[in-house]
Amino acid sequence: MASLCYNKGCGQRFDLEHNTEDSCLYHPGVPIFHDALKGWSCCKKRTTDFSEFLSIKGCTKGFHSKEKPPEPFSQEETLDKPKAKPVEEFIIQGPKSAEKMRRERPSSDEPRQLLPIKVSRSLEQALERLNLSSKDEAPEGGCAGEAAVQVRAGTTCKNAPCKAVYQGAGSNAEICTFHPGVPVFHEGMKYWSCCGVKTTDFSAFLEQPGCSSGQHCWTGKGDKKAVPCRQDWHQTSSQVVVTVYAKNPLPALSSVKANHTMLEVHIIFERNKIFQAELDLWGVIETEKSFVSMVPTKVEITLRKASPGSWARLELPQNRSQSHGEQEKEASAKAEESRAAQGEDSDDSLSWSEEEDEELEMGTPSN
Repeated sequence: MASLCYNKGCGQRFDLEHNTEDSCLYHPGVPIFHDALKGWSCCKKRTTDFSEFLSIKGCTKGFHSKEKPPEPFSQEETLDKPKAKPVEEFIIQGPKSAEKMRRERPSSDEPRQLLPIKVSRSLEQALERLNLSSKDEAPEGGCAGEAAVQVRAGTTCKNAPCKAVYQGAGSNAEICTFHPGVPVFHEGMKYWSCCGVKTTDFSAFLEQPGCSSGQHCWTGKGDKKAVPCRQDWHQTSSQVVVTVYAKNPLPALSSVKANHTMLEVHIIFERNKIFQAELDLWGVIETEKSFVSMVPTKVEITLRKASPGSWARLELPQNRSQSHGEQEKEASAKAEESRAAQGEDSDDSLSWSEEEDEELEMGTPSN
């Protein structure tokens, strides 16, 4: 039975009994395709036509071969190849539902911590130009007329640099150590107008102990004018940045406090303006890794997220149970008003008119 020769360039059928050393004329090399030329590596003949390339006669004599040459890219070789190194997967969680967040949410009544303040050099220069010491001398002592004001627990003393927190009526008996003057920034030096202890380091200036003693001030001085400020916020997967556009903020008199879910902002700017806000945050933050940055045009509050992800909004919506309670109160008030009105109508219907009295006297009943 004749067999097919698999030598390159031969392709003839042969008889195994008559297969001699010079029966096959083939190419022992490999095909070469370069610059539109086609040929074999074992001989020098080249052509541009593929049909002519296939008809190039072999250059070497030998035995016919019935064994198929190995395929360069066989399926078996592909399966036997080592598998590629698995790619490391990063799973990013989407925003949690409001109900799930409420279950996992820490209490908003946790103690609030003061966030560290970073002051830019440009703000220091701007405060130097304002020359605050010539105009804004603060009165000595604590706040006048504060006894009649109800103070909420957890409120921080507004005297600089006192950091006492109001815990109850007993906190009023504590002695407050504070600076009655105003901060002064002049020629790179920072100091208080009341004591004049100068320093070039802003952190050291903020930590200077007070030079006077008196009562705590829980509600702030009355010479400050509360004003609204434009606010904005943006986020990344790891942090939220809240921006308050307040011009020339005073770091020594301002404070930002937070716990895991609440943010309290108290910013004094442009000498006598004050901005205050309290935010019930959408997510949970890490206060230890959060901070405040102040520049001449704005205050940026960087809040580190407790877990990576996206916040649907900055503030958490009000609790539905509270809104339902308010609706029930309004409904009950309306019901009482309607019952009172009906009561007045019923009393009027039971009263006698003068015409009815005359008809009864004459003995002629009315229709």
